[in-house]
Amino acid sequence: MKYWGALFCIFFSLAAFAQKPVQQRLIQFSGIITDIDSVSVIPYVTITNISNKNQRIAADYRGYFTMIVHPSDTLLFTAIGYKKFSTIIPVINPDNKYTAMVKMKSEVINLPTVRIFPWATTEEFTREFLSMKLADDDMAIAKKNLSRESINGMIQTLPRDGQEIGSQNYRYNFDRMINKNMVQTNPLLNPFAWGKLMQQIFDGDKSRGDN
Repeated sequence: MKYWGALFCIFFSLAAFAQKPVQQRLIQFSGIITDIDSVSVIPYVTITNISNKNQRIAADYRGYFTMIVHPSDTLLFTAIGYKKFSTIIPVINPDNKYTAMVKMKSEVINLPTVRIFPWATTEEFTREFLSMKLADDDMAIAKKNLSRESINGMIQTLPRDGQEIGSQNYRYNFDRMINKNMVQTNPLLNPFAWGKLMQQIFDGDKSRGDN
């Protein structure tokens, strides 16, 4: 009886000793986190080891991460704007390293429609609402700003900008370059003009003498 009891204890110890390295074996888990739709990396994802007292690490700006885990550990990946993703470290892994490409799906959240009113404060809205002088919406304000009267008023009041001054100077210099070879003469110094003037005077005196 003692022999069987001793033999049973030996087998139990061997079984416990054989299972202990599997449970305590450390694995370096590394990978890159990408979007499942656009294949672009997701930076700064939080990785939580649920099986190891919620141990947390964060991926870098390139979506790369590395951490020490145990076989059969459950890992949870969370990021703002993406659905949660979980994975389990496989038990059968001959190496002490395990790599994976983690793909997360973006979470679409439909927000309610928000309309912006042209009032800065609630008191201003209450005052205008009671006086029934509601401000125009954005479309009406845009139409007023683009009207012919508004544009003409801005032309008369607004100073010229650099582009307008440069364009005017360019046209002025261009006109000077075109007309630099044209000599403008004084008609008072033109003898032909004087002769034409005298001929008109003689013709006028002759027509009066005939009458």
